[in-house]
Amino acid sequence: MDLDAQRREQHKLRLSWMPWLYFSLKPRHREWAEAWQREVQDRLRALETVEIAEGCFIAPEARIFAEPGRTVRIGPGCSIGADAFVHGPVVLGPRVSLNARVSLDGGACGIRIGEGSRIATGATLYAFDHGLAPDRPVREQPVTSRGIVIGQDVWVGANAGITDGVTVGDHAVIGMGAVVTRDVPPWAIVGGVPARLLGDRRQRPRSGIPGGWEPPDTEGNP
Repeated sequence: MDLDAQRREQHKLRLSWMPWLYFSLKPRHREWAEAWQREVQDRLRALETVEIAEGCFIAPEARIFAEPGRTVRIGPGCSIGADAFVHGPVVLGPRVSLNARVSLDGGACGIRIGEGSRIATGATLYAFDHGLAPDRPVREQPVTSRGIVIGQDVWVGANAGITDGVTVGDHAVIGMGAVVTRDVPPWAIVGGVPARLLGDRRQRPRSGIPGGWEPPDTEGNP
């Protein structure tokens, strides 16, 4: 393999582990990268019950499993990084990102992630649970599933865990390494094991970006 080919393979590897870079590729890279992604995504569609919208990036090292009845739906502009594990039923809204080594298992009732939410490296979302009755081994316990719902514009920090039955409200932030076992209100910042309320995003300083988006004024002030 010549040096140019080696560089392209290294570039592909970089994109797989840092998938956000795909959306800002220079024109000279975009043509081959889009052709590469068509090949990756067409192969997934042929082998699994997967729906992939336009403009997505999926690392070839990602592991996506979607049997009939456990569809994975990937909205426009989504990205899925290397070594991610996704088992349907899972629905990703527009521009959701799953970074490297994220694990999502939809159980029976599924995982839904809203538009623009970011799931950081190593986060785990499992939409099922085992029974704990003392009179039978864990391997023989019945499995239950209530599902997980993540709202829009949510940031789930690296290595955080979210358990079955949890709903995370729009604009919330889950701290690195947190274990979320209860519902999280919109705009909340939570962290710890188990996760507890640490703050409210609306109380954080403004970004100061000219023309930047502003959250709604919940107190009715002008």
